[in-house]
Amino acid sequence: MTNLIERDQAVLWHPYTQHQLPPLPLAISRAEGAYLFDEEGKAYLDLISSWWITVHGHAHPKIAEAIYKQALKLDQIIFAGFTHEPAVRLGEKLLQLLPTGFSKVFYSDNGAAAIEVALKMAYQYWRNRAQPERRRILAFAKGYHGDTLGCMSVGQSSMIFEQFKDLCFKVDIAPFPSTWINDQEVEFKERQALEWIEGYFLQHPAEVAALIIEPLVQATAGMRFCRPEFLRALERLAREHQVLVIYDEVMTGFSRTGATFACQKAKTKPDLICLAKSLTGGFLPLSATVCDQEMYQAFLGDDFNSALAHGHTYAGNPLGCAAALATLELLEAPATQLQIQLLEQTHQEMLPLVAALPGVSQIRYCGTIAAFRAIDQAAFGSALSHRWRDSFQAAGLILRPIGDTVYLMPPYCLSQAELVAAYEKMARIIQQLNMDKTSEHCHAFS
Repeated sequence: MTNLIERDQAVLWHPYTQHQLPPLPLAISRAEGAYLFDEEGKAYLDLISSWWITVHGHAHPKIAEAIYKQALKLDQIIFAGFTHEPAVRLGEKLLQLLPTGFSKVFYSDNGAAAIEVALKMAYQYWRNRAQPERRRILAFAKGYHGDTLGCMSVGQSSMIFEQFKDLCFKVDIAPFPSTWINDQEVEFKERQALEWIEGYFLQHPAEVAALIIEPLVQATAGMRFCRPEFLRALERLAREHQVLVIYDEVMTGFSRTGATFACQKAKTKPDLICLAKSLTGGFLPLSATVCDQEMYQAFLGDDFNSALAHGHTYAGNPLGCAAALATLELLEAPATQLQIQLLEQTHQEMLPLVAALPGVSQIRYCGTIAAFRAIDQAAFGSALSHRWRDSFQAAGLILRPIGDTVYLMPPYCLSQAELVAAYEKMARIIQQLNMDKTSEHCHAFS
């Protein structure tokens, strides 16, 4: 019988993959907790939570049971003109967890959709308020927000979407003051960025509809961090110039930064917040765009013209809502909150081990996220970056460097001992990779 990889290659096209280049995909047969298992039974420690979503680990029985019970009762219902208990309960729960001031939850099915909804809300909000000249959108350098046309437009500076730039609408790009531990220039970078943004607002008075930012951590850009101080100053500027603030918390939400939401850690309050990824613990697609009452009321009227003309087939899916409710219950458990603190503490204690290695720089961590620059001259999707990924994978560690950056974003169920062991193994691999590089360089000139 043809093996699974051969069958895969015959029929499937994988995301972010150049199929003419190695390696072949890794066939996973099952998963449990922080581990994935291939067809031969080899275990791989999932240090990136499978694209940043399995916050409680894989195949968590509580979430699986919640989905099963809901599936026996109500599996799916159109969400235009209908409602159901899990959707209402989840909306109530999200508003309880978010900072005060949010009042309405709009469901969709993935992070990109949540961003599209926020962009449409921000744009139409000003039209409904008879200020159609406010149509400019401000995004940040190297930011990424998803792969749909609207998301690509605000993520053009990520350089991932060069093939589609002619399809995107115009977006203005502000500098992002990326920083790390012992960064001596962070205040200068923040001041430059804020001066640029203030000048931009003054240059385009009453023309800017909204700004969009990944608060505290730009994920796909290579886990680029900014400080809470910058976000607070940015919010003050936006308020002064009546610019709506959109937070893309698709990745940073649900305790990834240490607080339940990055806006809470930064002590800021956006007008719109986009949630997805960890919302269902990685079990099912579900996302949400959350706004305040003022935003919602701007769409009320006597005819459909002022309504938000947007929807998704699986919006408010009962199974997804059930999974999310179980995920949030686990998140609030004292044991989980302790684990989150211990993971951050372990990052803090183990990163010096990595920092001591040759070629490693820009060490940083925020909550359960840790990152550092390690791969010299490695662009996004480069062969060199893939070589590092394959070396980690061969050693049983699922780590996917983003260009020159290695990062860890483990599930909350990972123990301190497991994370310490992973750091020690990772450090040995990095050391060997650097030795191999030095050896290759010497051979090249011998």
